[in-house]
Amino acid sequence: MALLHLKRWNLAIGDGQPLVCIAGLNALEDLDLALEVARRLKAETAALGMPFIFKASFDKANRSSMQSYRGPGLERGLAMLAEVKAQLDVPICTDIHEVAQADPVSEIADVVQIPAFLCRQTDLIVAAARAVERSGGWLHVKKGQFLAPLDGRNIIDKIKEAVETDLTLLCERGVSFGYNNLVVDMLGIPEMKALGVPVTIDATHAVQLPGANPLTNGASAGGRREGVPVIAMAAVAAGADGVFLEFHPNPEKALCDGPSCLPLDAAGPLLAKLKAVHAAVRG
Repeated sequence: MALLHLKRWNLAIGDGQPLVCIAGLNALEDLDLALEVARRLKAETAALGMPFIFKASFDKANRSSMQSYRGPGLERGLAMLAEVKAQLDVPICTDIHEVAQADPVSEIADVVQIPAFLCRQTDLIVAAARAVERSGGWLHVKKGQFLAPLDGRNIIDKIKEAVETDLTLLCERGVSFGYNNLVVDMLGIPEMKALGVPVTIDATHAVQLPGANPLTNGASAGGRREGVPVIAMAAVAAGADGVFLEFHPNPEKALCDGPSCLPLDAAGPLLAKLKAVHAAVRG
């Protein structure tokens, strides 16, 4: 059975559970913005009775250009996330890129995320799994753009060899065929769920157009934010247990991946639709 519990928050994901919303900012910009977005999303999800985990990255280590904004870094970023957690009483999700980040991040984050490009890095996967097991959290692994859904089995096997606790979520975020585009195969959702883990959909990064932002002459990713609701609803209809979404009060001014994120005002209506789709599918 694909079911996980985040006991400290009385939150569960998987078979028979409500749709979980992992949402927030792409990259942390400042504390005030993080609090604004987290506060709004907490209110919207609470109104819908939807479990909520706030997400924001302290570092975006895979930006297309050296000149692109990456975030505040580990120390300042974790301090911001800890403040959001303390002030708003919400669980936190953030990603790591290096083995040395696993322990300090797992002390703050309830959900540690492995970026898609790094999902086959064995040392990183093992370090993250062990740190998450000690902290009692979840490990959210984004399936690489270069992997088939059933290749997720190898990721899960590594984690099971490293730890005894079930703590893994797999995340679908599209497959790259080159040519500045990604394609999401919805058949991959049930295929990954058949591996025995809950599955989420990253509808934000699934609409990226890698290296195709005309405003930066290809030095950053473009995006088709109008496709986010389409992919999110389709994935939930296909059986996804959670949705991963990124918002910004003014996406045009976001310092990272603005073309792919939705305006914050769109959160409530979209989440209501996703909850309705989930209810219809699960009966």
